[in-house]
Amino acid sequence: MDILNPNAASYSLFHSSETDHLLQLIETETLQNHAHSHMLSGSVQGKFLEMICRMIHPFNVLEIGTFTGYSAICLSKGLQEGGKVHTIEIREADALKAVSYYEQAGLENKICQHIGCAKDILTKLQEKWDLVFIDADKVSYIDYYELTLPNIKSGGWMLADNVLFHGQVFEEQIKGKNALAMEAFNKHVLADNRVEQVLLTIRDGITLIRKL
Repeated sequence: MDILNPNAASYSLFHSSETDHLLQLIETETLQNHAHSHMLSGSVQGKFLEMICRMIHPFNVLEIGTFTGYSAICLSKGLQEGGKVHTIEIREADALKAVSYYEQAGLENKICQHIGCAKDILTKLQEKWDLVFIDADKVSYIDYYELTLPNIKSGGWMLADNVLFHGQVFEEQIKGKNALAMEAFNKHVLADNRVEQVLLTIRDGITLIRKL
């Protein structure tokens, strides 16, 4: 199911600022070589992440789900001086590919790559987050939310990707485990009086959440 009209998607892409050469390279290589290339953020969503970071101007950013590093690089563009993106990826091959791109961009000191199970790694990180971006396995979204929210600064932000899950959350009877997980996550956030949120129809849906 196409959530966004293809004409609208093309129009949005045409009227958005171009990404830099490295991001274009990552997109091309991922689309050509990765079996799960549909997981790439892409240029419009990547520019949105960059713009959000430039507005917030964060010091500590957490990303759960690196994939091949596209979104981490976008998030790094708005960091404060001395700030850092901590990004977690369970697949070693993807994480190492991402690191190679960070090195090409000269971002080794701005992006810290963690490899392994996010739930385990999150219990060991001591930072207080200005911004958290969740884009990993859908069945764990509520766990990631609850593990990170206490460490988000008051007035800090969270972004959750794929909250519309290919339009499957619209179905009268939701059946797939990922769609069920995203519907449960959306309801969980909606009922949480610790935050306020807006669900945006960007790509596969992104919820922007502010901790009160």
